[in-house]
Amino acid sequence: MFSSDQESHNHSLETLDLLASYDTFMESIDTMCDMGCGSGLDLEWWATRTLLDDDGNNIPLNIKCTGIDINSKPSTIQKNISYKQLDFEYIDLPKKLHFDVIWSHNSFQYALNPLLTLQKWNNIMTKGGMLALTVPSTTEVSTRVDFRSYDYQYHNFTVPNLMYMLAINGFECAFMKKEVGDPWISVIAYKTDIEPMDPRNTRWYHLAETDLIPQSAKDSINRFGYLRQQDLVIEWLNKSLHWLGED
Repeated sequence: MFSSDQESHNHSLETLDLLASYDTFMESIDTMCDMGCGSGLDLEWWATRTLLDDDGNNIPLNIKCTGIDINSKPSTIQKNISYKQLDFEYIDLPKKLHFDVIWSHNSFQYALNPLLTLQKWNNIMTKGGMLALTVPSTTEVSTRVDFRSYDYQYHNFTVPNLMYMLAINGFECAFMKKEVGDPWISVIAYKTDIEPMDPRNTRWYHLAETDLIPQSAKDSINRFGYLRQQDLVIEWLNKSLHWLGED
């Protein structure tokens, strides 16, 4: 866990700076929402994005940013940032308000019901919208296995169960990163046309028949009848491949 919002934001920049390198993607974003925004440092990053024109001038993208946090205490005020003091698990926004990006760094683990939370978020995203999650893994591996539980942190995750929850809710797990010794899982997923499914009667075999999970996951399921993390080979934003067999 991070000792401050600044430390958490510094960790966010590992993913944010990669996203910023894709100019076409950044230009396509009109609206974004930070679920569990804290003091808003990540929000400020999104709100102040610019692109260089042909003359080398910085052109503001003017992304409309919304911060959701039950204890929101913004550290900065920007004209294109709005803060809402809400519980992101039970978020209820106007039907006309939809987001191209939902960003959740170091916050999703505080949802009492992660499956229903993802369903709520799916409902307020534009078609093809991007969901970016960074969550703690079940184990932190260095020289020994270290199991941890912090106040109000109701869940830790493995790559397979996070992939399952996302796919069940109609998200394509496009990019994932989990490195040996790193206690964090990062995911980039996209909202598809597939409606959220009932987890009580949706098996891995059903998900293997969709394009919601990567090919290495399908191969594992079709061979064993369930998903094994050690079989997963997953691409990250920088095109690096992550084999999860050592963790």
